[in-house]
Amino acid sequence: MTDTTAPTDATAPAAPTTAADDDTPAAAPGPPAGAATPSGRAARRSTVRSLLRLWPYVRPVRRRFFTAAVVATVASSLGLVMPLVLKWLVDGPVRDRDPGGVWLGALVLLALGVAEALLFGLRRWLVARPLAGVEAAMRADLYRHLQRLPVAFHDRWPSGQLLSRGTTDLMLLRLFLAFPLTFLVVNGATVVVGAVILLLQEWSLGLVLLLPVIPLVLLLSVFEARYSLVTREAQDQVGDVTTVVEESVLGIRIVKGFGRHRSQAEAFRALTRRLRATELHKVRLLAAIWAVIMSVPELAIGAALVLGTVQVADGALSAGTLVAFLSTALALRWPVESIGFLLAMSQDAAAATDRFFEVMDVREERDPDPAPGTGTGTAPTPAPGKGNTGRGPAPASSSAPDPGPGRDPAAGGEASPPPDPGGLRFEGVSFRYPDAAPEAPPVLDRIDLHIAPGETMALVGATGSGKTTLTALVPRLHEVTAGRITLDGEDIAHLPRERVREMVSVAFEEPTLFSATIGENVLMGAAGAGPGAVRRALDVAQVDFVAGLPGGVDTEVGEQGHRLSGGQRQRLALARAVAGRPRFLVLDDPLSALDVHTEARVEAALRRVLRETTALVVAHRPSTVLLADRVALLSGGRIAAVGTHQELLRSSTEYAWLMTGAETHGAGGHGAGEHGAGEHGAGGPGTGGPGTGGPGTEARGTAAPVDAEPVGPEPADAEPVGTKPLGAERADAEPMAAEPVEEGAR
Repeated sequence: MTDTTAPTDATAPAAPTTAADDDTPAAAPGPPAGAATPSGRAARRSTVRSLLRLWPYVRPVRRRFFTAAVVATVASSLGLVMPLVLKWLVDGPVRDRDPGGVWLGALVLLALGVAEALLFGLRRWLVARPLAGVEAAMRADLYRHLQRLPVAFHDRWPSGQLLSRGTTDLMLLRLFLAFPLTFLVVNGATVVVGAVILLLQEWSLGLVLLLPVIPLVLLLSVFEARYSLVTREAQDQVGDVTTVVEESVLGIRIVKGFGRHRSQAEAFRALTRRLRATELHKVRLLAAIWAVIMSVPELAIGAALVLGTVQVADGALSAGTLVAFLSTALALRWPVESIGFLLAMSQDAAAATDRFFEVMDVREERDPDPAPGTGTGTAPTPAPGKGNTGRGPAPASSSAPDPGPGRDPAAGGEASPPPDPGGLRFEGVSFRYPDAAPEAPPVLDRIDLHIAPGETMALVGATGSGKTTLTALVPRLHEVTAGRITLDGEDIAHLPRERVREMVSVAFEEPTLFSATIGENVLMGAAGAGPGAVRRALDVAQVDFVAGLPGGVDTEVGEQGHRLSGGQRQRLALARAVAGRPRFLVLDDPLSALDVHTEARVEAALRRVLRETTALVVAHRPSTVLLADRVALLSGGRIAAVGTHQELLRSSTEYAWLMTGAETHGAGGHGAGEHGAGEHGAGGPGTGGPGTGGPGTEARGTAAPVDAEPVGPEPADAEPVGTKPLGAERADAEPMAAEPVEEGAR
């Protein structure tokens, strides 16, 4: 086979859209998902080199594979023996009018035919089971590899492209190994042996048949180059169609709800028309080369027949030799004519191999070897509840840098690092997505935050501020660009991912359930746990609807859990997160889909869990914030302020606006307006009424002055948050949870 140019339209997936949800800043826009894009590699490829990459999978079954090839070669060679038997029959028993010899010759031909059929059947039996095993092994390796690839890879690749590689492409490879590969070898050997026999029988007639070989080779080279481009394009388009079908099935409620079935059908038809046009292009190429391959040998055989007849008439050639020669030439028709579609199937397999290894060549997530002396934190941390992040008072507009491990800021000297008190710590963490534009600002910039052991920290910020991205860094779904994250003093970059994910449990904003039972979905968060852990987790998440299901915890939830409501799915995701009693718990807005009554019950049960773990909770509502001991405000990719809920309401205009929706137009002390000392407790400017420090605002809620002082330490007699009973310092604010969020925006 000759070298062919790699396809220029698609060897990589669609460009990524990095933002996974509304809380993550979007990356630079790229082509729509599902559209294959150029890989940038236009170098010429060797088809043989691509197919040789299959050798590690074929090697375990090489003995049966080679045996099958030998058997097929012998079977094909038997077809070349038959013309020799015919020559003996014509020049012997037929010419001598010997009926016994004719019957003997007929029996020999019958035996050769039966033997040929049995040998071809044996070949098929030899390769069927091993090649099915090869396909299964490749599919298992692809699935295993996909599970170990970074999340950024899955953000970038359309799922349909991955599905087509694991189904259609592997089927093409199995068919290639079972038939075309064997018969390319067998037919090639048959043609060579047949050519030798033709030349030995009559060299002049043999040359007549061999003259078209050179132009045929040139035409096949051109065909192979063109066909390889088209077949790769077709396979990528199959992946695009698969993506559209998958999205339409998973999003069928949206399609039906908005009455978009016609537009979706039109989009599908457009893709299928494009795929049909590409497939027809393949058919035209194959038809053209097959027409040439079939017509040229026929012309050569006709010329040899005319020339041989003349030689028989002149007495220069026996009739038996001419019959044997023509029989041999006809026996070679199939091996020659099959070259066209065998090469086409080989190009299909080569493109499928390239697509398969495009995924397999992507580097898996790898855990680096621990560096000497790493694994322990060194930065001192005050006791939790002091209204800061362990680094002293922080301005409300930016995150304050840590003075450094073991450094005394007042004395300016170095001290030996004290032991890290543990917990979850972000130290100078910055992050940008791998495919972000070089000039784009980082999603997270120099994040410094410490969550003490047993403390719950709420993470609050506007939509798109990077909250979800920050939580994804803790279980190492993404790797930090700069800085480090420690769990109980151990840098997670130096811990195996498996160990990190044993320590950290996550409940994402979008609950994902699998086509399994309720119990199996919950136990994904606690491998090896028993029914008791399931019941406890379901109680925490208030999954009381399970008792009313026919199968209880053994009820199948369906694909993506679509048999359940959004709130039920979210509660099951929360149950999965707490099932394993994790040391660290990361919750991304875990109660957003619940009604206020269910939310109150879940919060009451969740408080018991939070006493036993160190938690980071993304919150958008005051009721969720009140679960936390302290609150961190994330703004513009940085920590803008850290403190208790009441402190930030008094000191941070942005936080107050996020919690209440109130716009602040003036400064004031303790307002006496409608809600100045009601829902949110004393403090803040007056709202809707006279204030003591300045004019009030028309909107309801509590907001801090624009020039608010930075959050400072609490009074010396304040109890540390870590030792105060949960909910004690925010008892006066509990009524706020019962008010609809929209009320404060009127």
